[in-house]
Amino acid sequence: MEILRLEPVRAVAGVVQVPGSKSLTNRVVLLAGIAVGVTQVDNVLVADDTSRMLDALAHLGVETRRPPNATSLEIAGVGGPFRVRHADLFLGNAGTAMRPLTAMLTTGAGSFTLRGDPRMHERPIGPLVDALAALGAHIEYLAIAGYPPLRIDAAGLDGGEVHIDGSVSSQFTSALLLAAPLARGRSLIHTVNDPVSLPYVSMTIDVMKRFGIDVQFAGESSYLVEGGQTYRSPGRISIEGDWSSASYFLAAGAIRGGTVRVAGLERNTSQGDVKFLDALRDMGAFTRRGDDWVEVSRGTLHGIDVDARDFPDAAMTLATTALFATGPTSIRGIGNWRIKETDRLAAMATELRKVGATVVEGAGDLHITPPDRLTSAVIDTYGDHRMAMAFSLAALGDVPQVIRNPGVTSKTYPAYFDDFRRISQTR
Repeated sequence: MEILRLEPVRAVAGVVQVPGSKSLTNRVVLLAGIAVGVTQVDNVLVADDTSRMLDALAHLGVETRRPPNATSLEIAGVGGPFRVRHADLFLGNAGTAMRPLTAMLTTGAGSFTLRGDPRMHERPIGPLVDALAALGAHIEYLAIAGYPPLRIDAAGLDGGEVHIDGSVSSQFTSALLLAAPLARGRSLIHTVNDPVSLPYVSMTIDVMKRFGIDVQFAGESSYLVEGGQTYRSPGRISIEGDWSSASYFLAAGAIRGGTVRVAGLERNTSQGDVKFLDALRDMGAFTRRGDDWVEVSRGTLHGIDVDARDFPDAAMTLATTALFATGPTSIRGIGNWRIKETDRLAAMATELRKVGATVVEGAGDLHITPPDRLTSAVIDTYGDHRMAMAFSLAALGDVPQVIRNPGVTSKTYPAYFDDFRRISQTR
């Protein structure tokens, strides 16, 4: 297995242009694929998760053209439900492909199989399948009930009123919303059971609006969508920079700056991980924002108690930032870490202890007391891109760290360690 040795980083400073948002990219290219017209999508994230979605769209008859050496795509939409009648789709561990495609494929006609890698087959999809069944879909589990792989026998979606469990993943609600305009009738969707990651639902609604579909609010966490509609291309759309990817560099500035500027981050973003900036500020970092950039400089960091249900991905960055704070940090509202690319609660607790922290792992929270001095360790990444990137910050102490399987960052940020080295001073 590949390993990467990170020497102690004495200071960080510089400018980083982060890649486009994974969550936005996969929502936009999906809607461009079923819209009327051709959509030019700029600043597309080129990574494993987005490649899974684009490969699936190609199998479903969507024509895509990418100019050489460009991060722009031209996508010719099919103008409604997919016209291909049979497809066997492999989606790796891309939840932002598996969940929306499961819903969208029910709106057309034909037989479709959706598979993933072993970890994807451990990630629940039952609440989404149950909700789709209530709206008229026919979906069969091919192995374990409640989990992929799936077979969809599509004959269109009726619409109707449905309640969906929002405590597991916001992607279930987003998937229903994306498919609802193509149903025969109106859909009234109620998200229940203390929904998590609601900013991602807002992101979905915002993207739908850009493709000509309005979602009406019908009470707290309830949404009304008229059926029989057609998505229409906005012509051109640009993907903003990814706040999850930005969080590592912003944290580095707070811990070891110098000043780190991250470019490509829109001020009026719909990404929930923007709230990570508030957490850094609460810990004592100095922050500045422009229209499309954020700067963070070193402060005297202290532990905080924070509910991170709206920014669960960047909360992993907060956990490793806590290694450099005075006093304990408590991170709450992260129970859905258990069903991500790995069981992130268990993985984070294990690796934080390796570098010397005292950690209490709860059902949906993590309590971290930093050590007086970090310990050099070999960090396991569990096949999880965010474990590799979050623990790169451990190199900001005064001992080297080793990252096992650093290539897992290809899921969302293939060039991460190149950018991390570029702003790092090790001597």
